[in-house]
Amino acid sequence: MIISDTAVKKSTTVSVLAVLLIVFGVYCYQVLPRESDPDITIPNVFVSTSYRGVSPTDIETTVTIEIEKKLKGLDGPKKIQSVSSEGLSIINIEFVTGTDIDKALQDVKDKVDEAKGDLPSDLEDDPSVFEVNLSEMPIVVFSLSGTCGLPCLKDIADDLKDEIEGVAGVWEVEVTGGLEREIRVEVLPEKLAYYGLSIGTFQQIVQSENQNTSGGTIQLGNGRYQLRVPGEFETPEEIYGLVLTIHNGEPVYLKDVARVIDGFKE
Repeated sequence: MIISDTAVKKSTTVSVLAVLLIVFGVYCYQVLPRESDPDITIPNVFVSTSYRGVSPTDIETTVTIEIEKKLKGLDGPKKIQSVSSEGLSIINIEFVTGTDIDKALQDVKDKVDEAKGDLPSDLEDDPSVFEVNLSEMPIVVFSLSGTCGLPCLKDIADDLKDEIEGVAGVWEVEVTGGLEREIRVEVLPEKLAYYGLSIGTFQQIVQSENQNTSGGTIQLGNGRYQLRVPGEFETPEEIYGLVLTIHNGEPVYLKDVARVIDGFKE
């Protein structure tokens, strides 16, 4: 009651203090260090064991449980989870934040080595122990499917990538999978030699033609507009028709000394 009575009697002072606290809070928020991509380490170690042709039940009893028995003797694990599937055992050991991941990784390896004597003798490979930095995992994953083919889906994914990157708060978007178009030029050395061309000269000519150039600017009313002269190749036919040199008074085309293959990146 004393505090409330005092606040009522000195309402002006309380109001001023409240305003000062709000201003101070806003200031602290603005100067608070922030990172767009903070380094957050979540220490996780995985143990993967392959046992081909064995049912999930047998995998659990002969492999997963035997390894887990040894892992329970570790110092500092926050949680141990496992998945036993057809021919494969996966154990995830999550440690508390701040754990030295290198030491934790070595400790897990030591415990797995202790468990090897209790594992089936016909295992083709020893259990694999590795670290996974979950902070580098994508937060959201989208999958595209359709009947238009992988090249078409790749183009759609690239368009979506640009749109998603424009969303406020999105730091990075990565596209994986699909097929990316690639036009390859395979040179015929004997043809180059016949026309007196070198590989270096051939490469320089192709590179100089396969680029967009500026056409300057024009004035229209109150605006100035930048002109761009497109020069990048889009079809194999454009590449085939590229003039490389003149031989005996006749133009030498790229198709005379090379093959053009319209395919996909490996």
